[in-house]
Amino acid sequence: MRNIMFLGMLFLTFGANAQEVKMNASEISSFKNQIKEVSEKTKTITSDFIQYKHLDFLTEDIKTSGKMTFKAPNWVKWEYTKPYQYSVIFKDNVLLINDGGTKSDVKISSSKLFKQLNKLIINSVTGDMFDEEQFDILYSKTENYNKVILTSKDKNFAKFIKTFELHFNKKTGAVIEVKMIEPSEDFTKIIFSNRVDNSTLSDAIFTN
Repeated sequence: MRNIMFLGMLFLTFGANAQEVKMNASEISSFKNQIKEVSEKTKTITSDFIQYKHLDFLTEDIKTSGKMTFKAPNWVKWEYTKPYQYSVIFKDNVLLINDGGTKSDVKISSSKLFKQLNKLIINSVTGDMFDEEQFDILYSKTENYNKVILTSKDKNFAKFIKTFELHFNKKTGAVIEVKMIEPSEDFTKIIFSNRVDNSTLSDAIFTN
């Protein structure tokens, strides 16, 4: 349960003041093609991030920051550096955790929920999340970004994640913000910056 709660804290996005309007069918098709093209070309990603965890009973959001690293097809590392040292690696159906030197692992394959969350996390990094069999999807846009809101059709999954929102850079198609809203309306937001695609990454980065 502790690890599930941690996964629930992995994602975030600041609400923007710009007016949002719904995309029409032609815009949705063009946008999906852009994201598919970007996803297929992306073999590695490195990015800084700032994460905000909003809890209703706290006066201020919990702020953490660090570096995210992705290597195709499905390796992801979240390395928190401030205000504490903590890393989580999703690799080959295993979740590797390093909590300030205390290491542990969880077999994702043993839990349907973990498998769904793992896939969701990987797809959110690459932007490839348009599975209409699993989600009800709404598309909108502003002058600066495209936005996708996903609501899971799986009732068990929806107990942990009510909606999942992604913001995309309109020019590059890269994911710039992610927000996960829980049934309680608490949420987690992550803002990415200094993203670099397709640099050479050693497999050693993804060891605990």
